[in-house]
Amino acid sequence: MFKSFTRAALGLTTALALAVPAAHAADVVLKASHQWPGGKGDVRDEMVQILAREVAKANVGVEIKVYPGQSLFKANEQWGAMTKGQLDISAFPLDYASGRHPQFSATLMPGLVRNHDRAGRLNTSPFMDDIKKIVNDAGVVVIADAWLAGGFASKKQCITSPETMQGQVTRAAGPAFEQMLVGAGGSISSMPSSEIYTGLQTGVLDAANTSSGSFVSYRLYEQTTCLTAPGANALWFMYEPILMSKRSWDKLSAEQQDALMAAGKVAQDYFAAEAKGLDDKMIKAFKDAGVEVVEMSPEDYDAWLAIAKETSYKNFSENVPGGEELIAKALAVD
Repeated sequence: MFKSFTRAALGLTTALALAVPAAHAADVVLKASHQWPGGKGDVRDEMVQILAREVAKANVGVEIKVYPGQSLFKANEQWGAMTKGQLDISAFPLDYASGRHPQFSATLMPGLVRNHDRAGRLNTSPFMDDIKKIVNDAGVVVIADAWLAGGFASKKQCITSPETMQGQVTRAAGPAFEQMLVGAGGSISSMPSSEIYTGLQTGVLDAANTSSGSFVSYRLYEQTTCLTAPGANALWFMYEPILMSKRSWDKLSAEQQDALMAAGKVAQDYFAAEAKGLDDKMIKAFKDAGVEVVEMSPEDYDAWLAIAKETSYKNFSENVPGGEELIAKALAVD
């Protein structure tokens, strides 16, 4: 009887030993990378953290490990890493990949969005259908939409009308804004938002435009004297979705894919609720630091838009395949 019991126990132990590795082998660990500080209240980091938590709650054998602050990939490396399957997930400013897909510049086109409500309507428009097709064809999947408003800050003088840009070396997030700012008499120094603070500190930059979230996360109020807040006339809106490598996506089961999309919806809804508040949070942070805060008047906005139409809009329509149609589809959204 003892021998029989021993053989049975050994058999059970062996079966468990074989079963445990099999269960672990079925688990999927996904790496998520982004450029913003982690654990400091940046909404883009929080979007990714929500995605990770919601997927874990779904209990479908998927774990998402988040690597903030460029700790895994540099900002400009993330798109290429996703298309090659080297990176699974990123919260990524899509215009950063406009060098490979110039159509993406439409997601940071001066004056094309103007306010948060219209940004939400763009998400389900033919304009965004075209953008997402290019994203998908490149080997990337959109998990959650996100649009951030932004503004300008300078350590030289307040930026309101186009004339106030003259003589300032400025960081702009993408080529469409760069073309407009040069058209207004500014000079450009290109860099990701994570490098703006050092650029201002070292004198490489006089001014910068970026999102409301980045203005706060990177403490740019420490290096500037005047903030131009988005207000009712926001020139600056940028699409910064959560993206996933299609190679990684295709390896998941249907159940796991559904869980990721459901988690993405939770993250997207969180962001939509927070987006408008980011502008107020930015204004408070800059005022608390003693920085002057101004807004563009409707006349300032119209003057900038006139320059944009003769520079960035014109260049995009003439030189980007399908560019004119993309702008028309975006402008057609009420």
